[in-house]
Amino acid sequence: MYDLLKGLRVVEGAAFVAAPTCGLYLAQMGAEVIRFDNIGGGPDFRRWPLADNGASLYWEGLNKGKKSVAIDLTSPQGRELAQRLAAAPNGPAGEDGGLFVTNFPVDGFLSYETLSKLRPDLICVRVMGWADGSQGMDYTINAALGLPQMTGPADDPRPVNHVLAAWDLLTGAYCAFTLVSALLARHRTGQGREIRAPLSDIAAATMANLGFSAETRLQGHQRPRMGNDIFGAFGRDFTTRDGKTLMLLAITPKQWSKALDVLDLKAAVAALEAELGVSFAVDEGVRFTHRARLYPLFERAFASKTLAELAPAFDAGGVTWGTYQPLEAALEDPRLFKGNPVFQDIVQPSGLTYPAPGAAATIPQDERQPVTPAPKLGQHTDEVLAEVLGLPPSEIARLHDLGVVA
Repeated sequence: MYDLLKGLRVVEGAAFVAAPTCGLYLAQMGAEVIRFDNIGGGPDFRRWPLADNGASLYWEGLNKGKKSVAIDLTSPQGRELAQRLAAAPNGPAGEDGGLFVTNFPVDGFLSYETLSKLRPDLICVRVMGWADGSQGMDYTINAALGLPQMTGPADDPRPVNHVLAAWDLLTGAYCAFTLVSALLARHRTGQGREIRAPLSDIAAATMANLGFSAETRLQGHQRPRMGNDIFGAFGRDFTTRDGKTLMLLAITPKQWSKALDVLDLKAAVAALEAELGVSFAVDEGVRFTHRARLYPLFERAFASKTLAELAPAFDAGGVTWGTYQPLEAALEDPRLFKGNPVFQDIVQPSGLTYPAPGAAATIPQDERQPVTPAPKLGQHTDEVLAEVLGLPPSEIARLHDLGVVA
């Protein structure tokens, strides 16, 4: 964690991945993030993966460093409290309040129209599924984009869903960016605003930014699936003599030249170039176009050597390569997890101790703060009601007695 956003008070009323990711990133940069949930937990409080004791590892991962308030969101009093939190006032030392992240529907008790009456300069970032307000989630949006038909083995027509919720994660990061952007604008103009971030628009815009949509529109059909081949470049998995699977990538002329040197393929590739009347040295697209002729040369070269022979030669030669390894091996990889200063061993709300990451970015000029675990559900209810909403102890006790908060 860092202190770049110290002085920001962000309230999060959300579930699942995108909006909580937004809150997580803001918290890791120093914002005070207060999450409110229904008493007993929202729809993501017990999402898998679960620990053996039933605690949600998902919850512990996405809510690190946040404060938790538990409210009966089905009651009028509970909804009024949620509205007041969403439109939270500035702090006593001038901390920025009125910053709300949610995936609740556009209409309803957390609508911008309702909340802005409590605070006209409110900034609300609202994650949506489809832009028209209809329900959509990462995997259904992804299915609509055609990507499952581009993913997987070339000889298998079945759609292949990827395991990473990419659109949720991109949307969460984009929401954090838009919230900070809107706050800068509010400092200049005093104006609040609602920002709607539909997964469908983030996904469609990304497909266009990467050229997928223009390619399909101009060619009249989407890109075919091609297994592990890297589109438009030379890259694929290859197997060594001792049965290890490696990933080789050659995008730049230097990467291509280094790979040929280490694999002793310069003569064979030069002969192929002469036969085809092309040069592979500069244009990655030419390598991709003729990959069916190049792959057998590389397959034989890999099959003639072991991983122990190739690894030091690749590293010394500056080749871009990597091993395929399961996550349990990645956990012992010092490039990723083991000993990585991004991670710290912390005691989680479940009572378990395991490494958890702080901010993924490293800012050499700033000191990295300790990683703060996720809260227990409702852990900060009394604190937030007193400090943020200014409720006296007697009123907080009354709300507990009525079952409005927990």
